[in-house]
Amino acid sequence: MRFDLRILLIFFLLSISNISSQTLIPDPPEVNAKSYILVEAHTNEIISEQNADLPSGLASLTKIMTGYVVADQIEKGFISKEDQVLISEVCWRMEGSRMFIQEGKRVSVDDLLKGMIIQSGNDASCALAEHVAGTQGDFAVLMNEYASELGMLDSNFVNPTGLPDVNHYSTARDLAKLSISMINDFPEHYSLYKEKEFTFDDIRQLNRNSLLWQDDSVDGIKTGHTNDSGYCLAGSAIRGETRFVSIVLNSASEKTRIRDTRRLLDYAFRFYQTKTIVKAYEPLTTVDVWAGIDEKVSLGLGSDLKITLQRNKFKNLELDLPSSLGVRAPISRDQKLDELILLSNGERIQSYDLVAITDVKKKSFISALWDNLIFSVYSFFMQDETT
Repeated sequence: MRFDLRILLIFFLLSISNISSQTLIPDPPEVNAKSYILVEAHTNEIISEQNADLPSGLASLTKIMTGYVVADQIEKGFISKEDQVLISEVCWRMEGSRMFIQEGKRVSVDDLLKGMIIQSGNDASCALAEHVAGTQGDFAVLMNEYASELGMLDSNFVNPTGLPDVNHYSTARDLAKLSISMINDFPEHYSLYKEKEFTFDDIRQLNRNSLLWQDDSVDGIKTGHTNDSGYCLAGSAIRGETRFVSIVLNSASEKTRIRDTRRLLDYAFRFYQTKTIVKAYEPLTTVDVWAGIDEKVSLGLGSDLKITLQRNKFKNLELDLPSSLGVRAPISRDQKLDELILLSNGERIQSYDLVAITDVKKKSFISALWDNLIFSVYSFFMQDETT
């Protein structure tokens, strides 16, 4: 009998161990690069990082910022994609990767963007910078202004190409901020980063980001390499509601930067997920309205509530909705009236503003007198009970 009990106990413990192992999230994969970061783009949830604030050369990842500035200048109407840019001798003579534009010729901003993003052309970057700001140096001033606005606190730009300079640097964290801002702010511009090839003047060049051929969910972003910066790659992939951005800096080879990025993205999608918990302006609760032409007003969130969690943690989430004494009219749409509390396993993890979904106008003075009197008396007694 004791022998049977021991066997049962062993099987019980093994079953518990097996269940635990199924829910255990392993450590992030080992990465060859000197620094990296892995972030969810909708929620800015950091999945993993290593030396993410270490300043480093960024090579052609610089062109993400160059493209961001140009996209913003287009949106604001300062330049147009149809503008014909006169190519200077300085840009024609640019070293490194090129789209092979010719001095004295005119090339559209649209083609220059494709040449910079898909072909990684330094000559195209130079021409875009001169078109926007007059000189590469003045364009770099703009780049730093944009970096400051985006909260890129550990970055400095001195050129639009990424050619080596001791004063030209960024960090994995800053480049993730830039990449996510570019994806969210300029989706049409970002669509260029998934293009696999571009032909200009009968010269066909392939996108250097080989991940575009290896994984259909990958739609960007940019490769870079110099002797000083090593091999760099900003990658992004989207599956369903979930988008991850990875920044890998100073890897040892082209092969290792691809391998590192694939490992990071595969790990993130395997164990994490982003879900929309509440949609913007979805009615969550109602409160009484005093002295208003409507008796109640619906409350919701002013934007989608998206959460990134380990896949098995969503079942632990709860929404705690408030109970209110009511509010006085007038009420404006988006006016904060209360808070929504997000709980995990019964513990508060975050709060969000509950806002009015609609306007509620005030009753006429005479009609509102009785409501105001009742509200004042009711509030007095309720406050007295809680003190």
